[in-house]
Amino acid sequence: MTFLTGRVHIVGIGGAGMSGIARVLLARGIAVSGSDAKDSRRLQALKPLGATVFVGHDAVQLDIAGAKPSCVVVSTAISADNPEVVSATELGIPVINRATALAELLIDSSTISVAGTHGKTTTTSMVTVILQNAGKDPSFVIGSEMNESGSNAHQGSGELFVVEADESDGTFLVLPTTVGIVTNVEPDHLNYWGTYEAVEQAFVDFIVGTKNHNGCAIVCGDDSGAKTATARARKLGAKVITYGQNPDNEAILTLLPSATVGSKFTITYQGQTHGPIELQVPGAHNALNATAAFVATLEKGCTSQEGIAGLQSFTGTHRRFEFRGEVSGVRVFDDYAHHPTEIDAVLRAARTVVGSGRVLAAFQAHHYYRTALFSKEFGQALGLADFVVVLEVFAPGETPIPGASGSTMAKNVPLPSDQVVFEPSWSLVAAHLVNHAQPGDIIMTLGAGDIGMMCSEILTLLEAK
Repeated sequence: MTFLTGRVHIVGIGGAGMSGIARVLLARGIAVSGSDAKDSRRLQALKPLGATVFVGHDAVQLDIAGAKPSCVVVSTAISADNPEVVSATELGIPVINRATALAELLIDSSTISVAGTHGKTTTTSMVTVILQNAGKDPSFVIGSEMNESGSNAHQGSGELFVVEADESDGTFLVLPTTVGIVTNVEPDHLNYWGTYEAVEQAFVDFIVGTKNHNGCAIVCGDDSGAKTATARARKLGAKVITYGQNPDNEAILTLLPSATVGSKFTITYQGQTHGPIELQVPGAHNALNATAAFVATLEKGCTSQEGIAGLQSFTGTHRRFEFRGEVSGVRVFDDYAHHPTEIDAVLRAARTVVGSGRVLAAFQAHHYYRTALFSKEFGQALGLADFVVVLEVFAPGETPIPGASGSTMAKNVPLPSDQVVFEPSWSLVAAHLVNHAQPGDIIMTLGAGDIGMMCSEILTLLEAK
């Protein structure tokens, strides 16, 4: 059944994934309206493109010029008692989820879907930039804005469609994927999946699903969870290309010393060594992401030269080790890291950038269930910094879980007590960081909430110091 005709109303339209869907719909000439709980730059950016947007949710917003929408698309953050969803149901207007809408957009496309517990946004962006540099003009929907274009979505002229395939709500399982990437498989989003076994099974299903489209999966063989999923999927007939630093992978990454803040490496694949490749973004995790993107674009007809050129031109995405400014020799970066593995990778990358200086970090956990599950692991990962400020958990509308708090997490950070601060007051966090900062240091804000908004305050306080 075709839902995306007439006018499409999107509840939660300001979200990363939903605003991307809106952009593609508008580019295809489909009328779009939508609402979000609060105003945002993404919401405002849709207006010039022709979308009718509202701040706040109200049933009357379904009706524009006396006409109802053909369907209502809801994000996972929208509850069933949302007034617009309730009204649409009562009026018999189809209410569909993000996955269904995205899958319909991909009909007739050759889809590269990037999945994994971590690294999806960066890897999806890398694939997109390589294809763009190769002149293929792919369509794309990504969970953050690319630095190159400033956009998180685009309707291209070619048959290729690159999409960040989110496992948090099962979206990735309904996408018609030709080439699938799996960066890693770890326990996360257990509020949806329930158990790690269910998460692993979902990734096996995702990999096997590429077989239905005569495609293949490109999977990180260094990651234990992804390796297990690969073995199971291969038994079911899936074609899988593994990548990583271990020599038993089909595509082998070799890290090289780098004189820049980025990373330098070669990729050996099908008997040929490609590179050296010099990324502008730091960290071994990003070199792994680049390896996956390189192999995926080779599978879609790019040359190795086009892959290397695209990767070397890639400058990053919004809120992924994003440089926000420098004052008096102190550099400020922001990152979306919200899982212990991500924090570990980001802080290790920060170590390669900071030189002889120190790394000062502020972290705000996202969701009580994730905090309860990984409190010790969060603490260990944050211990890679030299000074840490832990905020209270960002979990709007959720019921607290005993012990799942910023205070408990701060006690798990293996640093001297005078180098770890639990600060429940948002207004005092920036001052803690700035008071401890010295020339040559890096300050990092970490988390999936709105902690990135603190960077401007940090820079202002550094100027006044």
